[in-house]
Amino acid sequence: MSLSALVRLPLVLARAALEILRGRLGALCWSLSPLSLSLHGWRRVSAPSPAVRAGPRREQERDEPSPTPTSVNYHFTRQCNYKCGFCFHTAKTSFVLPLEEAKRGLEMLKGAGMEKINFSGGEPFLQDRGEFVGQLVQFCKQELKLPSVSIVSNGSLIRERWFKKYGEYLDILAISCDSFDENVNVLIGRGQGKKNHVENLHKLRQWCREYAVAFKINSVINRFNVEEDMNEQIKALNPVRWKVFQCLLIEGENSGEDALREAEKFVISNEDFEQFLDRHKDVSCLVPESNQKMRDSYLILDEYMRFLNCRNGRKEPSKSILDVGVEAAIKFSGFDEHMFLKRGGKYVWSKADMKLDW
Repeated sequence: MSLSALVRLPLVLARAALEILRGRLGALCWSLSPLSLSLHGWRRVSAPSPAVRAGPRREQERDEPSPTPTSVNYHFTRQCNYKCGFCFHTAKTSFVLPLEEAKRGLEMLKGAGMEKINFSGGEPFLQDRGEFVGQLVQFCKQELKLPSVSIVSNGSLIRERWFKKYGEYLDILAISCDSFDENVNVLIGRGQGKKNHVENLHKLRQWCREYAVAFKINSVINRFNVEEDMNEQIKALNPVRWKVFQCLLIEGENSGEDALREAEKFVISNEDFEQFLDRHKDVSCLVPESNQKMRDSYLILDEYMRFLNCRNGRKEPSKSILDVGVEAAIKFSGFDEHMFLKRGGKYVWSKADMKLDW
């Protein structure tokens, strides 16, 4: 070997060592910050800032035992075809996990104790015209054998062929309907040209009967519908549950400088909310949820499979369960199991156990 080659040898070895180190660091990057993944493969893009606050509260959470993810709400997409003014999970990204990665995360949750999964958005039927959520529903019921699989949708994109293909795997379909006055729906942001939201609601109700899917209605009570009397319409539709939410402000989502919505004009007082509930107290399927109940009694998983802590009035993400596992991530979820049980979060949620007249 020549003298010049001997002189260059240490440099060559050093460069080789650096390349190996760089490769290993690259493999760890997903653990340090979320990756965005295209549906056709992995690609690295700048990830959103977690905005996780450090401090004594978070140190205390680390010392507490991890809660069990009995019921999980997976918002796998933020994209939506409606523009509801009070929406608190807005289209801040267009990211959706590849199907196999989503399945991997769901399998991890099942291993950690998940019994119920609720797919939400955004609008879950936007992705691949409902095929994406359909395959997840089938996977959770057929492969993971979860007792309950549900979807929350605005209903505008659901077709009967979806029920024919995936209806047997779905326990509950919840349709969002905030008013039975179409003008109010348009004012809120649930209008879509000539389509009538209320008429579509009745069509979906019929399909749920025909394909043995439990039917549920979700309503957000706000300044534009708080005086409405919905007794007759709800009783006629006869859902298994009518979930009634008080309009909630979440900083960075529907309130504040960096928000995509300005929901302040929709907000009602606690007294207004109680009056609405009192007006509908004879509806047996009514399930009321105030702002306080919502903030810490839900396990919310975002599009990166990060738990979202809403205790401080904004959504603070944990690390992704795909990186650190369910037990480590859920400690920073802000989830209150006691409040979850107190608000009736666990109920007869498998259609096999429901006594329903399909």
